[in-house]
Amino acid sequence: MQALSDLDLYELPWEEPAFAADPMPQFAKARARHPWLAKCSAGYVVFDYHAIRELYWQDDKMRTSFDGIVEIMGAKGTKWGRFTEEQMIALPEREHKLMRATFAALFTPRYANALRPVMQEQINRLLDEYVPRQQIDFEEFASYYPVSVLSRLVGAPLELIPGLRSSMETIGLAFSLDKTRLPALDVAIEHMDAFAHKLMADRRANPREGQEPDLLDVLIKASDDGGISDRQLADLLIFLFVAGYDTSKNVLTYMMSLMMRNPEVYARCAEDLDYCRKVVEETLRYFNPGTSFRFTDADIEYRDVLLPKDTMLFFPLSVSGRDPTVFDDPERFDPDRPIVPEKRHIAFGLGKHMCLGQYIARTQLQEGIHAIAKRMRNPRRAGEQGWRPFPGVWGMKGLPIAFDPA
Repeated sequence: MQALSDLDLYELPWEEPAFAADPMPQFAKARARHPWLAKCSAGYVVFDYHAIRELYWQDDKMRTSFDGIVEIMGAKGTKWGRFTEEQMIALPEREHKLMRATFAALFTPRYANALRPVMQEQINRLLDEYVPRQQIDFEEFASYYPVSVLSRLVGAPLELIPGLRSSMETIGLAFSLDKTRLPALDVAIEHMDAFAHKLMADRRANPREGQEPDLLDVLIKASDDGGISDRQLADLLIFLFVAGYDTSKNVLTYMMSLMMRNPEVYARCAEDLDYCRKVVEETLRYFNPGTSFRFTDADIEYRDVLLPKDTMLFFPLSVSGRDPTVFDDPERFDPDRPIVPEKRHIAFGLGKHMCLGQYIARTQLQEGIHAIAKRMRNPRRAGEQGWRPFPGVWGMKGLPIAFDPA
């Protein structure tokens, strides 16, 4: 059995901007040094696809390490620190099970399909505004789609969308582990918290008599029936907005960059909604924004390596789908690539912390790229894109494009 301290591991320089622009060569260097493990400034990185899957299933020996992230950020006692340590996926086992059991039944494929008209309405409303411009920052455009859908689902006034978007942009950079962001994070969380509590209070005071229940109605009823406090329900609403925003916006932006390199795929997206589902799944294999993290709650022996208790582990789900030891020709983007169950992408995680909103995210992306491809023809680059920091929620920062209106 090898001790971590005895391993000759490559240290990933993932705080550097150049790493975010192209992380794959760095992971290749790490793999040349060790088949599944590397170092980083805050702990250790498990980058091998099978190692991520197999360690993820050892949930009984690990906990989500939001407390460790709060400590790294020096955020104990701050508004953002409180939310980060108390959100649903950071709760102790018993409370987490109660929360997840209360709400998991709501987030089904059937429910996601029922939301398609709302998604179609919102993406076409945005396209009506942006298509006449013929040259846009696609990342900005994409950012308004998920927040518009989420606002519509909970009955939030559309005039609140710019403020919500601004706060979620700030919160989305929290896990890049940059302490200088902390004051802005506190302001953003305070804004989202006031929004969530007012939304809940207004709905309780003015129930939607005689109307089909929306997502907020369903969440309030489920929380009341399950004995969930308003504090926890408000945190869940904040979490749903933040998590739903970053996944859809960053993936949709990256998807457009892939479409410009694969115009035949993009043209087919305009004609075939079901094909768009394949495009979404292949995009999620090729790219997704997430790096998750865990603390070991006990010593873990894995592949002849001892991971001691209280070791911080990072799992870059973002690059797991391009593991060359698992996927044939992993750098080739191919929506018709056969999906093998034991080699399915893990963009939404595994186990008890698997993303509740994955079906909504998938459906939203499918409807989004279908509508966009029908109305933005011949997209091409109109400037240089930037990159968000790799740790935390990765993705493009700006994607200037020009296109022909349909």
